[in-house]
Amino acid sequence: MSDSESGATGLLASLQRLLATLLEILQTRVEIVATEFEEERERIRELVIFSFLALFFVSLGLVLLTLFVVMLFWETHRLYVLGGFTLLYLTLGMVAAGVLRQRLKGRPRLFATTVAELAKDRERLNP
Repeated sequence: MSDSESGATGLLASLQRLLATLLEILQTRVEIVATEFEEERERIRELVIFSFLALFFVSLGLVLLTLFVVMLFWETHRLYVLGGFTLLYLTLGMVAAGVLRQRLKGRPRLFATTVAELAKDRERLNP
């Protein structure tokens, strides 16, 4: 075997190893993206389920409490009681909307880990 043939074989082997390494890196990054996507989907599903449950039971409790208090003051101040509860519910709704807005703004970025890993890869490849 001559020097040119062994050089070509060595170069080809190096290119194959480089390609294999790049494919492994790509596979790892795709697996990270898939994992993050599954975690986000599961988190959203849980949030939706618990939000509906909380909304249903809190609403039912508030309606029953309101009816109880209105019936308690039926003869004397039922309109004031209804107005007070209306004000209370609107205030609580506004506070809940503000909290929801803050939570949505403060949520972690989707695929943040993947983006960070890709940035590390780019830094390692650049001399």
